[in-house]
Amino acid sequence: MPASFAASKSNTSKGTRSQVIVAGAAAGLVSRFCIAPLDVLKIRLQLQYHSLSDPLSSPTPARRPLGVVQVARDILQHEGITGFWKGNVPAEGLYLSYGAVQFWAYRTTTQGLNTLSNALKRDYGRAIPGTAMSFIAGAAAGTAATTATYPLDLLRTRFAAQGPERVYPSLLSSLRSITQLEGPSGFFRGLGAGIGQIVPYMGLFFSLYEALKPVLADTSLPFGSGDAVAGVTASVLAKSAVFPLDTVRKRLQVQGPTRTKYVGGQRMPVYERGVIKTLGMIVKHEGARGLYRGLSVSLVKAAPASAVTMWTYERALGFLQSYDLLEK
Repeated sequence: MPASFAASKSNTSKGTRSQVIVAGAAAGLVSRFCIAPLDVLKIRLQLQYHSLSDPLSSPTPARRPLGVVQVARDILQHEGITGFWKGNVPAEGLYLSYGAVQFWAYRTTTQGLNTLSNALKRDYGRAIPGTAMSFIAGAAAGTAATTATYPLDLLRTRFAAQGPERVYPSLLSSLRSITQLEGPSGFFRGLGAGIGQIVPYMGLFFSLYEALKPVLADTSLPFGSGDAVAGVTASVLAKSAVFPLDTVRKRLQVQGPTRTKYVGGQRMPVYERGVIKTLGMIVKHEGARGLYRGLSVSLVKAAPASAVTMWTYERALGFLQSYDLLEK
């Protein structure tokens, strides 16, 4: 899923719904463009298949999984510098809509939970803990945004997985091809893994972010970057915990009639759509290490992505509030 989008309680409660949506969308756009090359590298690494029991793969260096530098060099040599931005059009649409839906859902859920908490405190003398509200709101926001934007996520993955030989000549042709060959359900391959990943991830992220932000706000960090540091720390911890499900999602997204046409797809096995079965197949044939290919790039990506996202969101929302824009 896109880089983590967290929203501070102070700003989400003061900003109007329109301000939150616009600020979230702006944060998504800026963040996506900055981290696109790292995203392509991560996807290519996750889609490398390396069977531990295949006698053709283990002894042959040419068949072993490539490292980050090798993958980057291969993209540059065979696809040019623009290869690092493959899938950027659907990805920008993904980040734009994902950020807007998530910030809106987080704000709406938080307001509803605050109302419920106040009612519980009034009637029973006990309110909902702040950490619990952050977890619930984050999970709900992540689920809503993941489901609403999943077709764009799938297209982003498929375009990023294309090598020098294109599978889809254009975005329009990909929509037409998937609809004709796979049907509407083809746009939602791996959705179960996406939701299974995003619920604990966003719950953990928002809980950690809300806990860290007040602490870092009092520290002497340059350019008011406490928000960015809180976002980076929360994202790294949460992402590491759920990364295997991200790998499963990527493997499932490139299944279907075009499976063998992607980079490394000639050796990619056919996976069952079930998340648990796919996890089991990867561990059985590639070992637990197969679930974590691309984690290092993902963590490196998390830092600038979360920092840029949170910094942009806070400033964009502050700008809109300062000039009383989108007050209704």
